[in-house]
Amino acid sequence: MKITKYIHSCLLVETKNRVALFDPGVMSTSALNIDSILKLDDIFITHVHADHMDINFIEKLVRKFSDVRITSTNQAKAQLKEVGINASNEPPEGVEFFKAPHENVQPIFDQPENVGIHYLGILSDPGDSHSFSETKSILALPITAPWGGSINAMNIVLELKPKYVIPIHDWHWSTEAREQTYSLFERVLADKGITFYKAKTGEPIEIDT
Repeated sequence: MKITKYIHSCLLVETKNRVALFDPGVMSTSALNIDSILKLDDIFITHVHADHMDINFIEKLVRKFSDVRITSTNQAKAQLKEVGINASNEPPEGVEFFKAPHENVQPIFDQPENVGIHYLGILSDPGDSHSFSETKSILALPITAPWGGSINAMNIVLELKPKYVIPIHDWHWSTEAREQTYSLFERVLADKGITFYKAKTGEPIEIDT
């Protein structure tokens, strides 16, 4: 499996037979060149907040990949329908939803419906949640946010024990803060036999699954 992060929470996930894009939000899409994507089977959106769902960018993707499947929550399905884009709240083959409620963001933001996604029995993406209790071997870990801190993120990994961790939801940090915290996570988790990838935008990570 090849996973490429594009700022914040956007992941391009490629296998031999399937390509999926997770949470293409407004903080991420400036780094993602649509022309560089040659195949796209699925778009997964964990919730409707703009840092996870850039509707203008999704419209461009749909124009290029007319058969792409879009899977998300009822809220996202309704918002996309308003601009003529079809989406489903039912997971396609090879995908399971898991319970991962969005952490409390009121009164700053509206409280959205959030869905966790298990992809191909290998990768788990909980969206904006630290309130989940399951993961596959690769965990896309929201590592910092107004609603959740890095210590809590670390403790989730230590409890659930995935084999690999890809950090997401870290736009809020400076480059120096990101590099420092990544190094701390890498060191602590390595002692527990867990590989933490210090993901850089646009640089693919190859994981033998």
